[in-house]
Amino acid sequence: MSDHPLLNVSLRATRSEIGALDAPQIVYLLLNIQAPEAHQFERMPLNLCLVIDRSTSMRNERMDRVKAAAGLVIDQLTNQDSIALIAFSDRAEVIAPAGPPKNLGALRTAIRGIIPNGGTEIYQGLLAGANELRKLASDRKINQMILLTDGHTYGDATKCIELAEKLVKENIGLSAFGIGHEWNDQFLDQLVAPSGGQSAYIERPGEILRNLQIRIQGLEAHYAQNVSLALQFPAGVEIRNAFKLSPFVQPLVIQPTQIKLGAVERHTPLTALLEFVIQPQLPGRKMQIPLTLKASIPSQVLSEHEFKLVYELAVTLEEPALDPPLELVAAVQAYNLYNINEKVWEDVESGHVDSAIIRLRRLTTRLLESGQTELAEQAYAETELLSRMGSLSLEGRKRLKYGTRSLMARTVKLGNHG
Repeated sequence: MSDHPLLNVSLRATRSEIGALDAPQIVYLLLNIQAPEAHQFERMPLNLCLVIDRSTSMRNERMDRVKAAAGLVIDQLTNQDSIALIAFSDRAEVIAPAGPPKNLGALRTAIRGIIPNGGTEIYQGLLAGANELRKLASDRKINQMILLTDGHTYGDATKCIELAEKLVKENIGLSAFGIGHEWNDQFLDQLVAPSGGQSAYIERPGEILRNLQIRIQGLEAHYAQNVSLALQFPAGVEIRNAFKLSPFVQPLVIQPTQIKLGAVERHTPLTALLEFVIQPQLPGRKMQIPLTLKASIPSQVLSEHEFKLVYELAVTLEEPALDPPLELVAAVQAYNLYNINEKVWEDVESGHVDSAIIRLRRLTTRLLESGQTELAEQAYAETELLSRMGSLSLEGRKRLKYGTRSLMARTVKLGNHG
């Protein structure tokens, strides 16, 4: 545990000892980062841009719900905040330029005027949104673009990700919500990864408002931003996978020198599950694995401030002592369920249907054993569909992916890491 006047950081591990084996071994760490209880919280002004898909598929209830949600989001903002609205299909239109939400009537009129038509080219919307955010962007603000879409983008996915990577350097983050079943979940994960943002599945239009409100509330509660973990470890030690569990569940991208973790909110810890691979080590050694974090804390006018702690791992000839924390065991078990589901999709995409069926059957059994009846029924239905048709449904794909993903948050007792 590392208590610091600016951040509290703690670690829990599946083991403190490993055996002197000839094969690599896996160790899981639960990294927990919290704002100090006694800190003086200052709500930072929001510089927001809603980028709304208005392609033809968004017509009727989806668009009606998006318009209603956008209107209610604007009502929550203060005159210190700023808001921009972009609507896009195969071209983008600035519905409301960046500025404080003073003329609510004009903003609501602009929102009501959004009419669905055309195809989906997300880059056009993101670029227009970026240009609006840049007008009022500041290190003393939470600069965030929020994308709402229900479809695949056409021919510009690479440009979208390149733009997201560029915006991070300008202190602009990105979140993305996929509505319905037709959008590309892998693309949205890649899009938000550079800033440690959120991508989420909105199955029904009625859930749009709740998801937007939760995201805005999280942004309002930002304490530390741009938190990253440096990948500087001893020889024979590497991170193989990383997953954020809180304040929302999100896969993390392992870059060559760092992992972007995202933001620490006022009352909610930033928690990440890290999977380490330890190559064979000599017995009697006590390994020291440093974990160096960087974070910007706007209220303290600090940028890329370092926080350090060390994880110690002993190498023994005797049987290693094993007493892993229960919440870490539960997180790893849920993570394994998610991974099984992801490998099913990889098998299907590569044409290995028989292998996918075997994995889906195993996933169904594991979900039943863990009491997740609804997800188990979905997995069983997809197994039957795959056996008959050789493919999975898009609806089933989303439900299983985001259902197993959410288990990682639900099975960990977040906030009890002290």
